[in-house]
Amino acid sequence: MTSTTTTPVRRVRLAILDDHEVLLDSLSSWIGSNAPDFDLVLSAHTWLQLVHSDNFPTELVFIDFQLKEPVSIEARVRTCRAAGAKVIVLSSLDTREARDRALDAGASAFVSKSIPMREVMDTARQVMGVESGGNLQRDWRPLPVGAVNQSRPKLSAGELEAFKLYVSGYSTVEVAQQMNVQYETAKTYLRRVREKYSKANRPASKKADLIRRAAEDGYLQ
Repeated sequence: MTSTTTTPVRRVRLAILDDHEVLLDSLSSWIGSNAPDFDLVLSAHTWLQLVHSDNFPTELVFIDFQLKEPVSIEARVRTCRAAGAKVIVLSSLDTREARDRALDAGASAFVSKSIPMREVMDTARQVMGVESGGNLQRDWRPLPVGAVNQSRPKLSAGELEAFKLYVSGYSTVEVAQQMNVQYETAKTYLRRVREKYSKANRPASKKADLIRRAAEDGYLQ
């Protein structure tokens, strides 16, 4: 007697960021009912709600282009990419400028909200391809109570510039190049940033931690 085993289909871990709650609920319901190969683990209507969630980063994030928040689309896309997630930008503003901004920041696709959801999910499948998602960071822990209200560490001009560049997706080498300083200088700036946040009892030893601190303190613009 020969037994066969069926390998379960891998479900892509998905998050959605959209500040229109009715639309967010509608998208979530549609995906839950019609896209069994996606596991919608996070629906957020604010930027901080997304990055503070235990379930972030996911393998893929849908982001609304036009949020009523000051964080730019470039910062949002780069933060998700730096955390290990691919990004598809959804927008009712389907202009060349909006498309270029999203794609130049590192989004994998720019999709108009006017197209059917089946086409949106087909695009998502193309973006994910055969990616396993095995290298995603898993260290986005819940914030300590009251962390958002803590004072921001006082950073020097060099430390702040290096910090902003680093959490926007640049490597330490690229930070040094952007700042026109030596690699060791950029490395020192980032080390001091980590030390100052640590002294404020706000963990920043890993890049994911630094991205969270930047999001909390309004440095992702």
